[in-house]
Amino acid sequence: MPEKSRTPEPSDPTDTPTSASASATPPYSSAAPSSPDPARDRELGMHRRIQRRDFLNGMAVTAGALAAMQLPGMTGQAAADAPRHGGGPGDGHGDGQGGPYPPGLTGLRGSQPGSFETAHEVRDGTFKPGRTVPTGEKYDLVVVGGGISGLAAAWFHRERHGRQARILVLDNHDDFGGHARRNEFTVRGRKLIGYGGTQSLDGPATYSPEASGLIKALGVDTQKFYKAYDGGFGERWGLGDATFFNREAFGRDVLVKGSGYGDPAAFAAGTPFSEAGRADLVRLFSDPADPLAGLTDDEKKAKLIRISYEAYLRDVLRVGAEVRLMLQRDTHGLWGVGIDAVSALDCWATWQPGFQGLNLAPTPYPGLGKTPRHAMESEEPYIFHFPDGNASVARLLVRSLVPDVLRGHTMEDIVTARADYTKLDQSSNRVRIRLGSTAVHVAHDGPVRRPRGVTVTYARGGRTYSVSADAVVMACWNTMVPYLVPELPPEQKAALAYCVKVPLVYTNVVLNNWRAFTKLGIEGARTPGMYWEGFGLDFPVSLGDYRFSRDPSEPVVVHVSKAPTKPGQGLPARTQHKAGRAELYRTTFETYERELREMLGRSLSGGGFDPARDIAAITVNRWPHGYAYEYSSLWDPIGPDEEMPFGIGRRTYGRIAIANADSAAFAYTDAAIDQAYRAVHSLPRH
Repeated sequence: MPEKSRTPEPSDPTDTPTSASASATPPYSSAAPSSPDPARDRELGMHRRIQRRDFLNGMAVTAGALAAMQLPGMTGQAAADAPRHGGGPGDGHGDGQGGPYPPGLTGLRGSQPGSFETAHEVRDGTFKPGRTVPTGEKYDLVVVGGGISGLAAAWFHRERHGRQARILVLDNHDDFGGHARRNEFTVRGRKLIGYGGTQSLDGPATYSPEASGLIKALGVDTQKFYKAYDGGFGERWGLGDATFFNREAFGRDVLVKGSGYGDPAAFAAGTPFSEAGRADLVRLFSDPADPLAGLTDDEKKAKLIRISYEAYLRDVLRVGAEVRLMLQRDTHGLWGVGIDAVSALDCWATWQPGFQGLNLAPTPYPGLGKTPRHAMESEEPYIFHFPDGNASVARLLVRSLVPDVLRGHTMEDIVTARADYTKLDQSSNRVRIRLGSTAVHVAHDGPVRRPRGVTVTYARGGRTYSVSADAVVMACWNTMVPYLVPELPPEQKAALAYCVKVPLVYTNVVLNNWRAFTKLGIEGARTPGMYWEGFGLDFPVSLGDYRFSRDPSEPVVVHVSKAPTKPGQGLPARTQHKAGRAELYRTTFETYERELREMLGRSLSGGGFDPARDIAAITVNRWPHGYAYEYSSLWDPIGPDEEMPFGIGRRTYGRIAIANADSAAFAYTDAAIDQAYRAVHSLPRH
C-alpha cells in the first residue's frame, strides 16, 4: 500500500516504569545464552546428524512450493500471471501429496522464515505491492487468519448462512491452525506427535454455550480423555517433580527431587542455598502466620492487586534473593513474564506459595467484579489434551469445512489422519483455505454505511492479488489490523495497537529412550537459572491408533519452553514482551539447540543421559506473537470490557468484524471461539 496509508503505532504508555515496579531490586538475570565452545559442542552432539539441521532447506522448499502453486480457480490475468506448480517429491520430511508436508518439517518452525516479512513491511510502510492482480473471485466471507478463531469464524458463518456460503480463509503461514500447531516425527519406525503451541482444552466445563457447542459439533467428547489420559503414569513409573539448580546461578549443579509443596524441609535441605535461604524456603511454604494481620479480606486483596509477587515476597514476607530467583519464572506459563511483572493477587489465585496465612476467600477481586477463570483452579483435571494439543481442534474444523483434506469421522481418527494440503484451496470447494498468503489491505468498496462489498488484497509468492467479499472477519493479530484496515476510526486504531502479544518458544525434542527419567525418578525439571525454563515428558495420552510411549526403552517426545522477557529492571509486562520479541527474532536455531542440549545433558546426567547419543530430533516452534495479552492490575486500565482497549478495538466497522483471542484479552481456545462467534454475528445480514 502507498506510504500515506500507513498507520503509525500510538505511543506506548507502558514504556515508562510505574510505581508498581520501580522499587524492584532483582536477584536474577535474563539467563543469556552461553558462548560457543568447539570442544563442549562436540560433547553435546552439535555435530550429530539428526532431524533438525536440514531445516534451512526445508524452509526454502516450503516457501518455494507455496510461491509456485497456481491459485486454483483463478481467472483471467491472475491465472496467466501465476507461476505454475511443478509438483515434485517434497523435501525429505514427508510429502503433502506433491509438496512439503508442514507438520513433518523440523528445525525452526512456528512463525517460520517467510511468514512475517511482508507484514513487517506493511507495518513499516515499505511494502511495494506492484500491480495488484484481481483474481475474479467473489466470496460471502473472507477471513484473515487461519488460526482457531479464523477457522471458527468460517464455521459459524456457514452455520448462520447455510452450507452454500462461499468462504475464503487467508493465512500467512505454511500450515493452518495458527498457534495450534502440530509437530510430527518418525523415529525407529514409530510415529510421534507433539504440540507446538496451544496445549489443551482448559476447563471445558466453564466454556460458553457457543464454544462448548462448537467443540461438541466437531465430535469432541471430553469424557473420553479420562480414559485416553494415563493418570497413573507418573506413579506407576515412580516419577515426580524436580528442580535443577545450575552452577552459574546457584553456585553448583544439583538436581533436587520433589518440591516445596510436599516436604519443604527435605526439599530445602537438598538445595544449594545458604542456611538463610533454606530457612526462607521452608517459611514460605509452611508458615501459618498472617503477614497482613489487621486488614480485612477486601483490604488484603486491594493491596495484593497493586504490588507484584516479587515485591510481596521481598517486602512483605522478607524472602531473600535465592528463593526469589528460584521462583522468578514460575509465572511464565500463564503470563509470559516473571514474578516481577505479575500481581501478588494473581499469584495467590494460581496457588503460588506464601499466602497460606492470609486465609483469603475465593471471591471476586476488588474493583474487577469477577475472578478471571484461569486464576482459580478448575475442579476438572488438566487432562483434555490431544497428542498434538489443540491442533486437533483446528484439524477437526478443517475437516468440517473442507472434508477432502482430512479423512475420517471421529475425534480418535483425527489424531493420525494425514492432511492432504493440495485439497485446501480448490475451486470446487465452498470453503477454501489459502496458505502462504499475507493480507496487506482491506477496504470497503464505497461508503462504509452502504458499501458494495469489501476488497481484500494479499501478497503471495512475491505477487499481490485481490478478492471481493460481502464481509470480512479480521481474525489475525489485532495490533496489525490498523495497518491492514487504514479506514478505521483513530480511537479504534489506538485501542487495537494496545495489544502486545506474548512471545513464546515451544520446543519438541524426541529422545531415543527415556531411561534417564526412570533412573532419576522424575517426569521433568524446572531449570530456574538456565536459558530454557524447564522440560518434561509429553502428556501420556493414547487416543485412537496413537499410543504414548509404554516403556522407557521406546522413543518419547519431551516438551521444552521459554518466554523471552526482560526481567529485573522494573519494566511493565508489555515493554518486556516487546524486548523479548526482539530477542526471539535475533536468536538462531543453533543457540536454541546448544542451550537445549546443555540443559538436558546436565540435568539428566545422573541418569546416564548423553545428549550426543540420545537426542533424535528437534523442532523449535518460535512464536513472536504468541499468547493474547491479558491485562494486569499493575499496569493496565481496568473497567467494563467495552471500555477497555480490547473492547473498543473489537468493534465491528461496517462489514469488517474483528475476532481473535486478542479481542477478549484472554489467551485461551474458548476465547478465540467466542470472539469468532461474536464477530460473525455482529456483521449485518446482506
